[in-house]
Amino acid sequence: MPAGSVRCGIGEDRCSLSPRTPASFLRSGDLAFDRLFETVRTFLEQDVMELVVDGQHLSGFRTPDASSIWIRDHSDMLRMGRYFHADATSIVQHFAETQSASGRIFDYVTTSPEKLPCERENWTKYVRVPVEADVEYRFVKAAWLAWQASGDDDWIRQQLPSLEKALRYIMSHPWYWDAELDLVKRAYTIDTWDFAYTAGRHEWLQFQIDAETFWGIMHGDNSGYHEAFRILAKLYTYFGDVERAAYWTVQADGLKVRANKICWNGTFYTHFVKRTPVDIAGVDEAAQLSLSNPMDINRGLTDRAQAVSIIEEYQRRRETTSAFAEWFSIDPPFPDGVFGDEKLVGGAYVNGGIMPLVGGELARAAFEHGFESYGVDILKRYWTLIREHQATYLWYFPDGTPASVEASTSPEAQPTDGWGSSAMLYALVEGLIGLVDEGKGFDSLLLAPRWAAAGIRDVEVQLSYAASGASVGYAYRADNERLRLDVSAQSSSVRLHILLPGDRMAVGATVDGRSVPYRNTQIRTSAYTDIDVPINGEATVTIKLAAGSSGP
Repeated sequence: MPAGSVRCGIGEDRCSLSPRTPASFLRSGDLAFDRLFETVRTFLEQDVMELVVDGQHLSGFRTPDASSIWIRDHSDMLRMGRYFHADATSIVQHFAETQSASGRIFDYVTTSPEKLPCERENWTKYVRVPVEADVEYRFVKAAWLAWQASGDDDWIRQQLPSLEKALRYIMSHPWYWDAELDLVKRAYTIDTWDFAYTAGRHEWLQFQIDAETFWGIMHGDNSGYHEAFRILAKLYTYFGDVERAAYWTVQADGLKVRANKICWNGTFYTHFVKRTPVDIAGVDEAAQLSLSNPMDINRGLTDRAQAVSIIEEYQRRRETTSAFAEWFSIDPPFPDGVFGDEKLVGGAYVNGGIMPLVGGELARAAFEHGFESYGVDILKRYWTLIREHQATYLWYFPDGTPASVEASTSPEAQPTDGWGSSAMLYALVEGLIGLVDEGKGFDSLLLAPRWAAAGIRDVEVQLSYAASGASVGYAYRADNERLRLDVSAQSSSVRLHILLPGDRMAVGATVDGRSVPYRNTQIRTSAYTDIDVPINGEATVTIKLAAGSSGP
């Protein structure tokens, strides 16, 4: 690495890991989960990149296919990386400080030579890829995640003008907003990726907008901005600005309705709804299942029925595909090379490659929407994929061959991909472990353990934000007569949503020995018990079980 940047590995003391923070750990007795938790942590630690720009130390997460910090990669990886990495805010702050007057956010920053051997200069370099419409929502999400981990109200309040300016930029720029449909638009790319179809009019990958750009609506952009609008509404609500909160709530709700009207095809989201007429021989966009579909679920664009439909579509394709997993970047792929690079054959990279990024998002959605055993299955299959060599890649060919420099349009292909592995950890933490921070520093918590789906009855877990030390944890014990949770949380409003084992249902509930109201609920065939309880320090929740009519 050149002066001014460093790729941190395990044990390197320049990584911003906090020695004072209580450890995050999982002890379930199942190595597929316990070792997955620790293995992904090591991947993420190796994917920290530190820069010095204008004398300021910055750090963030990079994917191992590019020696730079992209806000898109960082924002997704931060979801789990913030439990291990103490610097949650510096790179988000830097993207805010380098925001243009129009509101545009750069894609990435680097001080490393990128096109070796011809480029040798360790400049500070900023790039925005014009065909990308997703950058600004990822910036908003990264800021939200950083605030949750740091707990710094003054910091996030200072970012609010930048966050709002970024969203206003998207909503007003003719490259990114379809004024007739009131939806986010983009050039004809493969899902959220950064090169556009040109019908052979450009000599290689096309990253620019020009007079011959083919336009359309891509569902993943709109789910991303739906979530970003909701985030801004939450932040304004937190700071007591009722008017701005209401405005962004209306924007989020309206975008959701319009996106579903235009993009939903009855089973899943059409890959690309064309606004510029164009036909690619052999391609039916409505049949292409693209990578943002599970993300659409997790960002809140779907209702329950739509989420179920998407998950069932992945299950159907798993039964018919010859690929080793159904985590397609897109399926069916485009014809070989039509996006301008001969390496982009069907089954390679974003043109039909198999992505743990997709599998992790799919597993997270499965846990949330009544497919808990499917979520468990995805996590176990991923562990089988990575356990022998302790290596993970951004994408794989359908036969299981991992990405390589030679087969990819990206400059690197290292075995520590944090984008996909962190998505799998996201499913483990928020789906199976069931710990979801709905406020900041776990002060508003969804606690939804789903260990019954894995047949596990004895678990200890703790999560801690490295930036602030805020932590939450529980000990879970279950048998046929009762389920007990010993919860540790710092002054938190907790929504318990507990998957019950076997054919059980709740017939009583106590908190620290006192009877409390509870609700037996059901998601598809899965039985849950819901309890709302404030916890200040520690509490013991006990649920008395009896035979019921349904189970996970």
